[in-house]
Amino acid sequence: MRRRRRHRRIHALPGCAADGPIVHLPPVPSSTSRRTPRTRAQRQRTRDAPSLASNGRSDNVSRVYDELRGLIVWGQLPPGVRIAERAVAERLGLSRTPVRSALHRLQQEGFVASVGRGDDQRLIVAPLTGDDGREVFLIVGHLEGLAARMAAQLPRQRRDQIVRRLRELNRRLAVESRRQIGGSRIFDLDMEFHRAYVEDVAGPRVVGLHRAIKPQTERYVRLYVSALLDELPKSVKEHDVIVRAIAKGDAAAAQRAVETNWHNAADRLARVIAEHGERGIWHWSSPGAQPNGQ
Repeated sequence: MRRRRRHRRIHALPGCAADGPIVHLPPVPSSTSRRTPRTRAQRQRTRDAPSLASNGRSDNVSRVYDELRGLIVWGQLPPGVRIAERAVAERLGLSRTPVRSALHRLQQEGFVASVGRGDDQRLIVAPLTGDDGREVFLIVGHLEGLAARMAAQLPRQRRDQIVRRLRELNRRLAVESRRQIGGSRIFDLDMEFHRAYVEDVAGPRVVGLHRAIKPQTERYVRLYVSALLDELPKSVKEHDVIVRAIAKGDAAAAQRAVETNWHNAADRLARVIAEHGERGIWHWSSPGAQPNGQ
């Protein structure tokens, strides 16, 4: 018996504006069941079904995690907005189990927070606050400091390749800083600069931790980038110190220069947030509704 093809209309996830981005998902495949003798391969697949199902659940969790984290980092799910488990599951065409697992992971990493108590408890996109911003900036600074230390200890030929890349990126960043336009372009260049001495340089644990925490700094920079443009020349000068230390092979100086750059960036961010305000805190401003799980 042929099954009727079903189509799911995918709308924006909770928190996106009605005219905002649409989450594009692959079409649900149709299948035709036939009663035919089973081959050895088919019988083997049946025996392997538990492991295959487990992989499928893992893939679904990763899919939900990637979708939600991307929307949060890019600000399409704004700070403080509520995330309803059931609504996400319906819009992605999945059960609530992988959604719950993905949300738990996002909560552990600080992208999602729990507010309220008892029956009033709910999940929201983690607010952007001065204290949280400073914490994530300093954490990234320490991780990247370790990576810069490793970069400075590389063989001369490999180190020179990294230095040439860093100098070119910082030169382009300096040009953009004088123009004071194109915040998105400036953001991308700064990201590339820091990535150049982390990826394919640091050990797998440092890189893994960096990939998990660095997107949290992106949330702040993307939202406040226009207010941070005036501070860009200072950051370019701090980058020069990083490049010189790596070029000399001075591991201690390279680590110190990176940590100083991020420490100063945390101070610059704090001043901007103090002037322009935090984001998303009004969602838990009522008594007893402080965010948890960050």
